[in-house]
Amino acid sequence: MPAAEVAITDELVRSLLRDQHPDLADLPLSKLANGWDNVIYRLGDDFTVRMPRREMAAGPALDEQRWLPDLADRLPLPIPAPVRVGVPARGYPWHWSVCPWFDGEVAAEAELADPVREAERLGGFVAALHEPAPEGLPVNAALRGQALRRLAGRLDDHLARGAVDRPDEVGDRWRRLVAVDEWVGPAVWLHGDLHTANLLVDDGEISAVIDFGDLTAGDPAVDIAIAWMLFDEPARTVFRVTARAGDDDALWSRAEAWALYFAVIYVSNSADNPRFARMGTELLAAVLPS
Repeated sequence: MPAAEVAITDELVRSLLRDQHPDLADLPLSKLANGWDNVIYRLGDDFTVRMPRREMAAGPALDEQRWLPDLADRLPLPIPAPVRVGVPARGYPWHWSVCPWFDGEVAAEAELADPVREAERLGGFVAALHEPAPEGLPVNAALRGQALRRLAGRLDDHLARGAVDRPDEVGDRWRRLVAVDEWVGPAVWLHGDLHTANLLVDDGEISAVIDFGDLTAGDPAVDIAIAWMLFDEPARTVFRVTARAGDDDALWSRAEAWALYFAVIYVSNSADNPRFARMGTELLAAVLPS
């Protein structure tokens, strides 16, 4: 994982709350996660605090504050639209957010009670999200939603690290998948990082879609790649229809290419993250012919 660029402690978070949201400052506070880009705290029974730990996450935090409340009103699954915002203070240099708490565990660690039903529900969420986006939405720094040909060099670099088995086969498969028409429709809203660690599951049902730090606009294929991460073949077929990818073979091929790209990224960058190592290994198996 990349190193944090600022120290985020319980005392700092508590002090920022006392200064800026004193009505929340005495709620129980505990660290939940120390991610690549953000530190997440549980605050009382109903909230989380989301603190960027690197400068590159500061801009996305502002995007979440600006856009997620409006998106939440039209999406069929809950998302962590900020309910309070924080500003730089006490030596902490970036904006931060208080978001709602959602029950559940990440889908990477949970079982779906009815995968076909959840494929229909998540497909409906993706279809509702993938509406034309306004002009001026930031272009994602990781090229999410952009033309897949722009990723060729990055894929080759990751394969060259030696962490992925059968690298020649992976590269050949990826090139076949991307040899289709590019997206020519309007740039649509994208989650940008829709994987099984960014879905919550409670009692066998998807309870929320979280972490919109890669929010952007472009080709919907990047989000549809979740089909290979979460579902088996029967559920994947249902998801394809409900996500409005049913009659677009080129879109489906690009989505599978994104799934393969993510698998390589997860495997190549998970030396200190067993969850992502497992996610990458399972995803490679789902995408590569046996």
